[in-house]
Amino acid sequence: MKSKVIIWLKYAKDDLDTIKHIVEDVNLSNVVAFHAQQAIEKSFKALISQRETKIKKTHDLLTLYKLIDTHIVIDNMTLLELVNKTYIETRYPGSFGFLPSGKPTLLEAKEFYDFAQNIFNQVCKVLNVTNVDLIETPS
Repeated sequence: MKSKVIIWLKYAKDDLDTIKHIVEDVNLSNVVAFHAQQAIEKSFKALISQRETKIKKTHDLLTLYKLIDTHIVIDNMTLLELVNKTYIETRYPGSFGFLPSGKPTLLEAKEFYDFAQNIFNQVCKVLNVTNVDLIETPS
């Protein structure tokens, strides 16, 4: 059976790969934001699963980060807080929009993508996981 770490990281990579295909579409900037949040969450959970047997059932990135903050560095906590707020708001329409300014701009969506990619790369480095480890092989 594949390790939990690899499974979490494969799913995070799927989110990042999805973003790669849609990040230039201004109409999908909210979907980019959602997948960025998901990629970060799954990356954090990969690192947590390496150190704990059970992962807390939460989507809150700030809560998850507190469990691993000695292993990776996030230079922009404001951006982490912003991405953290996108979990529900990007999936369902709301009366106030998901950012103070509404739907994310294309530039904001790209920033979320780069941020998620950076966190994913840091986690892979800490866990000594390469892209080769994440390639799906036919069963």
